[in-house]
Amino acid sequence: MGVTSLSLDNPVFSAFVTYAVLVILKTMIMSFFTAYQRMSNKAFSNEEDVASFKGGKKFEVIRYHPAVERVRRCHQNDLENVIPFVLLGLLYVASGPSLWAALLHFRIFTVTRFLHTLIYLNGVRQPARALSFLSGVAVNISMAVAVLGKGTF
Repeated sequence: MGVTSLSLDNPVFSAFVTYAVLVILKTMIMSFFTAYQRMSNKAFSNEEDVASFKGGKKFEVIRYHPAVERVRRCHQNDLENVIPFVLLGLLYVASGPSLWAALLHFRIFTVTRFLHTLIYLNGVRQPARALSFLSGVAVNISMAVAVLGKGTF
């Protein structure tokens, strides 16, 4: 019995699962960074949040705080890139790439997403953030082209 594409017995799929889980967890952790920024800056965007953290102090609803918004934009960027990576990655695995090519795609994407977050949250000057973003986009495009190249029309 042969190894099916979407089985952990397939080394390409197994590698994909590892890197997909890493970037998904990183994306999920951004929610906690946002909450931390909201609490540490007392920048709550909902009335019920202000009421629950009041503790005798006077807080107002603050819909925009620069530190909170920086984390939120970074998180939004993750959502816009990690979801396509996971979906395209599954299709890419099913297309039967070599392990070497797959690892190259998965590793580059994962490293660029972690770099993008570090660069974004620390306010590193451009073009660092743009380069890390575009590298991840290039990986997604490369996987899409590879999948389309295997398609029959």
